[in-house]
Amino acid sequence: MALEMRVLKQDDWDVWFRHLELAFGGVSEPAPARELFRSLTELDRSLGVWDGEDCIGSASAFGFRLSVPGGALVPASGVTMVGVAPTHRRRGVLTSLMRRQLDDIRTGEEPVAVLTASEPEIYGRFGYGTAAYSTAVDIDTTRVRLSVPSGTDGVRLRLVDPEKALPDCERVYAALVAGRPGMLARQPGWERHALLDAPEHREGASPLTCVVAEGPDGEVTGYARYRVRPDWELTGSDGKVEVAQVDALDPAAYAALWRYLFEIDLTWHVRAYARPVDDPLLHLVSDVRRVRAKQRDALHLRLVDLPAALEARAYGAAVDVVVEVEDAFCPWNTGRWRLSADGDGAARCARTRDAADLALSVRELGSAYLGGITLTSLAAAGRVRELRPGALRQASRAFAGDVAPWLPHAF
Repeated sequence: MALEMRVLKQDDWDVWFRHLELAFGGVSEPAPARELFRSLTELDRSLGVWDGEDCIGSASAFGFRLSVPGGALVPASGVTMVGVAPTHRRRGVLTSLMRRQLDDIRTGEEPVAVLTASEPEIYGRFGYGTAAYSTAVDIDTTRVRLSVPSGTDGVRLRLVDPEKALPDCERVYAALVAGRPGMLARQPGWERHALLDAPEHREGASPLTCVVAEGPDGEVTGYARYRVRPDWELTGSDGKVEVAQVDALDPAAYAALWRYLFEIDLTWHVRAYARPVDDPLLHLVSDVRRVRAKQRDALHLRLVDLPAALEARAYGAAVDVVVEVEDAFCPWNTGRWRLSADGDGAARCARTRDAADLALSVRELGSAYLGGITLTSLAAAGRVRELRPGALRQASRAFAGDVAPWLPHAF
């Protein structure tokens, strides 16, 4: 029987989502998470591949706005829910899904696509480059102290029910988005994702807890969400604090929240995941080595409309460079492009017949796009070729950002 690819219908959602659960190990999502994902699924952007009545392939996308260098929020397709049944591997199902999806994204005028990869190796061949990393920390709070900035002692902290605190927390998050590339402006419904707290996923930890920081006027200036995992040994308590989110609008509130997390009774470790690689926490600790930080890839990015994407972001230095781009999967991006910007205003990117200064693939452009990975480092790996002396340094300085890109949550 021939395979059929079609846009998802509401009546197909349960079968489609169950296929996805099977593709990722077969564990069913708790009911609250399942209902949230159902409400967030954009049916007209969701594809299923069917073998008779069986769904054997899936891909979907969310319509996001992605922060880029300079603070602009760029329309971005958040690629998600990609899976192929093990019975139908090596038959071109994934390639056909990626082909259809990128064509649709281009038609929808979203210049970039982003994803979090279960297996990064898969998506490089479709033009996605690793554009942001995250850091996980495991801190022994018996051996690490915090040196906090002036004003920290004046911050008021309050425990608030996570549901009741949500509006204030979202205001803090929204105020931070433009300041760090890679962050997503929350679309309606996505604020609920951070509050998912199924008991079966806690693995013995407490329910989600929220503490907010307040300034002198009583306005919420930061928040932390966390769980406590109690543990006991013959020598006494050995509890862990598992940090879900910490966001703040100023250094004092940020430090006050971390100091609170470090000093929770009966706990001796603080663990946090998906933190930015340049997290200010690393400058507050007395011994950075005992933070035990581990880095991993987080956000993968692809330029779908190359000139629109390059014109949407700001550049940290003046640049005038011709790049020769190879893009086998989206050939409309292939060719020579002149990128010019004065470092203060709008950029311009257009096709040219002039000689190329740099040569690279769209994957490397995706990696460098948010400013966290330098073209110079990619060149050192042989991924970028300098064709005009001096062009690499000029372009690398222009693409580099002031802060590391960061994706605060998966999708």
